[in-house]
Amino acid sequence: MPATTPAAQDDLRHATAAIDFHRALNVHTGPLVASRPELDALHEHLLVLHRLLDAHTQRTSPLLPVEGDHLKAARTRLWQAADHLHAAYHCAPRPGSGEVPEPDACRARLPEGAPELTICRRHQESAQLVRRRTTPTDLHTPFTGLMRH
Repeated sequence: MPATTPAAQDDLRHATAAIDFHRALNVHTGPLVASRPELDALHEHLLVLHRLLDAHTQRTSPLLPVEGDHLKAARTRLWQAADHLHAAYHCAPRPGSGEVPEPDACRARLPEGAPELTICRRHQESAQLVRRRTTPTDLHTPFTGLMRH
């Protein structure tokens, strides 16, 4: 029972290749830091992947619980990665001034106004789905809990 058509699988392969191409062209070696626009785009990408994985998890788990457990763990890890990107965004230098926020401001995740709130709005909207599908223990444990065989 294939879940996607070959054309849909090609879409994912093209998206992956485009990201790798972007990395090869735009992420140079050296001491440069990731820019806020780059972190914002990566955050958006991870949350789109999170929604895709959530859809697969919801469909697969009732039919194949062991596979579903692995998909749930992967979905949780994607959310954790997106959460770290969101935090990194708020710690990155501000555009224009290059000012680096104070560590206390980063921890507090203080809103900085538009357009910076775009990432926060996206993150909060995704957090609603995460709260419905994931327990706090799942989000904070270093162990995925995968034990079924």
